[in-house]
Amino acid sequence: MALRRIFKTLQVSANSGIQKKFCHTSPAVFGAKKMVTSNLGNRNSCLTKSLNGSCTNSRYEDMARCASRAKEALDRGFKFRIPFNVTPGSKQIRATIKIDEMAQTLREFGGTVLANACGQLDRNDVKKGEKNTILNSHNRKEVAMSKFDTKPLPYEILEKRLKIVADRLGRPLTLTEKILYSHLDDPVGQSIERGVSYLKLRPDRVAMQDATAQMAMLQFISSGLPKVAVPSTIHCDHLIEAQVGGVEDLKRAKELNEEVYNFLKTASARYGVGFWHPGSGIIHQIILENYAFPGLLMVGTDSHTPNGGGLGGLCIGVGGADAVDVMADIPWELKCPKVIGVRLTGKMTGWTTPKDVILKVADILTVKGGTGAVIEYHGPGVDNISCTGMGTICNMGAEIGATTSLFPFNHRMADYLKATSRADIAEEAAKYSKPLLTPDNGCQYDQLIELDLTTLEPHVNGPFTPDLAHPISKLGNNAKKSDWPVEIKVGLIGSCTNSSYEDMARCATIAKEALDHGRKSKIPFNVTPGSEQIRATIERDGIAQTLREFGGTVLANACGPCIGQWDRKDVKKGEKNTIVSSYNRNFTGRNDANAATHAFVTSPELVTALAIEGRLDFDPTKDSIKGADGKEFKLSNPFGDELPAKGFDPGQDTYQAPPADGSAVSAVVDPKSNRLQLLEPFKPWDGKDLVDLTILIKVKGKCTTDHISAAGPWLKYRGHLDNISNNMFLTATNADNNEMNKVKNQCTGEWGSVPDTARAYKAEGISWVVFGDENYGEGSSREHAALEPRHLGGLAIIVKSFARIHETNLKKQGLLALTFDDTKDYDKVQPDDKVSLVGLDEFTPGKPLTCILRHNDGTCEEILLNHTFNTQQIQWFKSGSALNRMKQLAATMGNP
Repeated sequence: MALRRIFKTLQVSANSGIQKKFCHTSPAVFGAKKMVTSNLGNRNSCLTKSLNGSCTNSRYEDMARCASRAKEALDRGFKFRIPFNVTPGSKQIRATIKIDEMAQTLREFGGTVLANACGQLDRNDVKKGEKNTILNSHNRKEVAMSKFDTKPLPYEILEKRLKIVADRLGRPLTLTEKILYSHLDDPVGQSIERGVSYLKLRPDRVAMQDATAQMAMLQFISSGLPKVAVPSTIHCDHLIEAQVGGVEDLKRAKELNEEVYNFLKTASARYGVGFWHPGSGIIHQIILENYAFPGLLMVGTDSHTPNGGGLGGLCIGVGGADAVDVMADIPWELKCPKVIGVRLTGKMTGWTTPKDVILKVADILTVKGGTGAVIEYHGPGVDNISCTGMGTICNMGAEIGATTSLFPFNHRMADYLKATSRADIAEEAAKYSKPLLTPDNGCQYDQLIELDLTTLEPHVNGPFTPDLAHPISKLGNNAKKSDWPVEIKVGLIGSCTNSSYEDMARCATIAKEALDHGRKSKIPFNVTPGSEQIRATIERDGIAQTLREFGGTVLANACGPCIGQWDRKDVKKGEKNTIVSSYNRNFTGRNDANAATHAFVTSPELVTALAIEGRLDFDPTKDSIKGADGKEFKLSNPFGDELPAKGFDPGQDTYQAPPADGSAVSAVVDPKSNRLQLLEPFKPWDGKDLVDLTILIKVKGKCTTDHISAAGPWLKYRGHLDNISNNMFLTATNADNNEMNKVKNQCTGEWGSVPDTARAYKAEGISWVVFGDENYGEGSSREHAALEPRHLGGLAIIVKSFARIHETNLKKQGLLALTFDDTKDYDKVQPDDKVSLVGLDEFTPGKPLTCILRHNDGTCEEILLNHTFNTQQIQWFKSGSALNRMKQLAATMGNP
């Protein structure tokens, strides 16, 4: 009877597959009821496990009372009959109870003293599905981070960490700061200054897409670690080429990429990573549907990882080496970002959509205006945007160089969480909304942009850059003045940016209205569902069929043409033409490897409308269309359900969970493979200055990661460093001759391709350097753009300015990422100069390096080069790479 009065029995949702009863009680009860079989008055009357401690009951007093009861039981010859876990609340508590011999008493009583942490229960004492009861002194029912995870939401510990930092800083905090600082590895001692400090963070999870996951997992394998330390997933979305249609293209991709998929699948099982099979959908849509939650800190090996900001998470694109750090349980380093606030007021009407918000912000900030900053949306206008609409805005924030973007938690996010079977997460988030998931009143932004949604006009941005904005009312005239092809050849909707149910539903209403008047798309019209769940739901609700009747081809649930996976046949290479898409990126040759394609990005609604007339000078907000009967009609304002009335149809199950123990699984790489290659460590710095380096190429103008390491057909070599290095700098413009992929071998005087020339230098033992322009390395997170130069003999990249992710990737691979102290010094560099970087024995944070340019005529010029290396990053350079440094530390300390 006493037990029944003390225990509060709660039924807990069995996310782990174990049907269990949680009994919450005081720590002292554990000592009092030592060896009992408890009678709880229900079917699960026998205790099978007991847990003591946690953030709720892990004080010295708690441990002392338990040890006292345990000592009493031991003196009478009793001890605990079931597993008994003890969690000290801190390092101090652990040390004190050891000194005072409490820990030893609890061990003798049958206890296991766990780490000083919240803890995750990796049980092997019962089978999945077996009913059982556990007793704990924890404070509440735990809600898992996702239906695929057992790790609980971290809100309690985040709130405690945040309070430490907030008390230290003594000022109102932005939402960005709340999420970042609550994930600090050392909230007490961490130096915090926006734009200056390097933060050491503990992200909640890692996400990887198949093209970048290959190199990330190869690096993780090289680390020698047995299993990932945080929840991690791999998503197969990049290797499916759009040719005919979804079913056929997916089948072909599985056949062509069988070796890679098998490697990723087995590596996932071996190292504890969740695996989403090809056809499951685009990584960012899968994350939004299953893993993102308000307050999340996640890193992803794709530049559009910020999509998760639509659900209130701080989701940041990184290179594979950064992902390896997190998976290896090493604090992840990020330069403390500045925060740009975008205050939204008013309400969108007519043809204006969430996509227009980011298209306008890109116009304001340009492709590098967000570098080193997080874009934080706030204000009364936020509540007028759907959760997936917020995801669209955050997704394309990558195009302005932002570290990431995010929105505060609100009812639109809660609605989406409930619609995707995560009502429990919505409930938990609501409890922490004010302290953790919304910005403080009076918080200060480094820059503030005001945007009135009521007056915001629909936009179309491009060509060749995502920040060249045109209101739809001016697009036609601007195209004619600039001699851009006005006739549109292809319209494309979907991608990770705009493939939600709401997007597809609104496009279907436009298509339906056109069909009712006997009209359909005048041009090829491609539709990319964002996930298997979206595909299945729009098929069930008739949306996909309407889009097919409109003239659309429904492609596979994958990236497809957005990343250049498009076997386009309607125009020849070099033929000047225009395409319009709802994608996020439109660099030269990005979608179809044709430098003459003028690619414009806009909302899926405008793409659908423009496809009816097939011209850039059609404005659906005011222009009429002639129906099949000869009568003119004007399209109605788009509308569609934000969420499906019948709920989502999950479609086919495409997820593979990792086994509890994957040590018996082999992830084998065939030495003869041309798709996969185990990595060899890069050579460490020899301790000497870098003297008389040869210039491989002086790049002129825009140089994105697409220019450095092209995607499209090269994606198949993303797991083979030597083979993919044959695409290095193929489309970068050489300042020496204004041509692409044509450089002079300074040893032989012969002209050749950039990769061939680099290989020739490497064969002769000649190290080289690259010079570049502004915002070098913008675009994708692909670390191949850093790995390839390192692999082929490069030692330094010297430019006017860097994009954030690429600069970090260069540092991770042991390259010197340097910037001109005076950008005019770029003009002093001659293609046949010999370059020396001196003073490396005094390479320290904040101290410029000296560069000596020795010209062909024998004269020399000395210039200063700046850098952002901190002490740890300098060690990466000296060790040859961050991975080398990790191995060194593992060898000396026993762990990374």
